[in-house]
Amino acid sequence: MPMSTRRISCLGPHGFHRMTYYDRAGPAGAPTVLCVHGLTRNGRDFDDLAQALSAHFRVVCPDVVGRGKSDWLLHGEDYTYPLYLGDMAALIARLDVEEVLWVGTSMGGLIGMLMAATPGSPVKKLVMNDIGPLLAKEGIARIAEYVGKDPSFPNLEALEAYIRATSASFGPLTDEQWRAMATHAARREPDGTLCLAYDPKIADAFHALPKEDIDLWPQWDAITCPTLVLRGAESDLLRAADAKTMTERGPRARLIEYPGIGHAPALRADDQIAAVRDFLLS
Repeated sequence: MPMSTRRISCLGPHGFHRMTYYDRAGPAGAPTVLCVHGLTRNGRDFDDLAQALSAHFRVVCPDVVGRGKSDWLLHGEDYTYPLYLGDMAALIARLDVEEVLWVGTSMGGLIGMLMAATPGSPVKKLVMNDIGPLLAKEGIARIAEYVGKDPSFPNLEALEAYIRATSASFGPLTDEQWRAMATHAARREPDGTLCLAYDPKIADAFHALPKEDIDLWPQWDAITCPTLVLRGAESDLLRAADAKTMTERGPRARLIEYPGIGHAPALRADDQIAAVRDFLLS
């Protein structure tokens, strides 16, 4: 299905900001799938998944504010989950749908989890990609090492090399997929150099997190919709024991693990795409 690029104005504590989203219409009357990306990434990460799902669903992939082609906020402290939830509620209203099927990677999974735990939630199915209600301090520490940095690159090849190095845990990707990730992760500066397409201030709220495990099990236990958990078997953010517990309490999720992959599966491989599609169609 062809993709259209649209924008919506959302209200935050210090004024309005515009959020970009990518919309594949799918078959007439099809259910809507909302795909929400990770901390420093963008909605184009889901291009392969969205194209495959669009045979059955309307698929919408936003650039969370401060990332991709969405606006940057004036105040770094505003990059918080309450604001992200408000933005996603505004987007769902814009889409004019009563229900959504949610696919979230890392941060996007947390946003989905918090929305699914809210009374009257529009989330009717939830896919959590390598994230859960207990965030391991080891994974938080690793992410803290790079989030907020603003390196510059002389060309796309250098930026791609950086993406390959920092995102190696995503799993094996083709050269074409790495190049696409780099292309959509780039912003061009006035002097012609390339930087990463996210606001370094997104690190402000992240660095304010406690340097310990973060426990969101009460929110997990409030979820009632069918839920699928995907885990990279080498993940340092979603530990194996915590993923198993996610199958035993709350929505009693189904769990699929991918050997040789860390945080987080890129959802570009055929078996990963099939797992998401089959769950959403079931």
